[in-house]
Amino acid sequence: MLVVPGVKDRIIDAGYGAGWRLVCRLPESWMQRVFRLVADVAWRREGPRVQVLEANLVRVLGASVDGKTLRKTSREVLRRYARYWLEVFRLPVMPMDRLVGGVHDPGNRIKMIVDIMASGRGVVVALPHMGNWDQAGAWFIAQGAGSLTTVMERLKPEAVYERFVTFREGLGMEVLPASGGTRPFGILAQRLRAGKFVALPCDRAVTGSGIEVEFFGERAKMIAGPAALAVQTGAALVPVVLWFADDGRCVLEIGAEIEQPDAGTRPQKVAAMMQEVASYFEQGIREHPYDWLMLQKVFVADLDPQRRPSAAAQALGNGQLPGDGRPGPEAR
Repeated sequence: MLVVPGVKDRIIDAGYGAGWRLVCRLPESWMQRVFRLVADVAWRREGPRVQVLEANLVRVLGASVDGKTLRKTSREVLRRYARYWLEVFRLPVMPMDRLVGGVHDPGNRIKMIVDIMASGRGVVVALPHMGNWDQAGAWFIAQGAGSLTTVMERLKPEAVYERFVTFREGLGMEVLPASGGTRPFGILAQRLRAGKFVALPCDRAVTGSGIEVEFFGERAKMIAGPAALAVQTGAALVPVVLWFADDGRCVLEIGAEIEQPDAGTRPQKVAAMMQEVASYFEQGIREHPYDWLMLQKVFVADLDPQRRPSAAAQALGNGQLPGDGRPGPEAR
């Protein structure tokens, strides 16, 4: 059935609207079963986004991974991705004590961030798409980080984007569009020079551009913004990884501040600092592969097939991946 764009957009918007209106009001145990079922159905269909996910996981698990292990891992990732969405829909009605108690900072490293801000310096936290980064942002605010500014990809339809902005603003965040408005870099720099807190997911170049880093033995594209802001403003650059623990909490591992190199041009400093961010992410993802909720292409070999055959295609050629080997289109 052909759906004209305007109708399709309204359907998508209505779906998200129903999520925020209904999911937070129905019994949580019911919704957990529903979201898990939806994840399992998507996993069995092996659509384009699942293919991209499994191509990413080949890098994490190693090119010699067998198909059974890969499929088991991708299924768990999708279940945790479904959990993330369930929590997003329920966060607006979650009591603050449960929200704060649902995040665990094992080393009490938040104190380092609060101390840096108390000295007058801003802090830019670099995050991968792991765990529940929205809950983590709300937790940072509750722990004394004050206001939090972030950047969000402009989703389509526009009404869905506006719903997400309203949702995140309701958690206490200032949300800037990645495109289609005033360039966010200058505003972020102002916030950091004022000693504020900025949080940026950066393990995927959402606008198509980005900086190349070494990541799981390959070249990948990430957003250079966190390091560029730190170099420009003197703010502290702090990497963080997150994962869902067995006890249900979202665990934050806050790394040490990444220092600016003493020598080199500004682009060279940015590149070196982003490589340290990528290495920190890589270690966390290796330890918690189920929690890297990345269903989009990040590796240059997948983004630019002319560079060399993708790892997923190589694995398929070795009989290590299930499916028919047809590459999926870029996931939005």
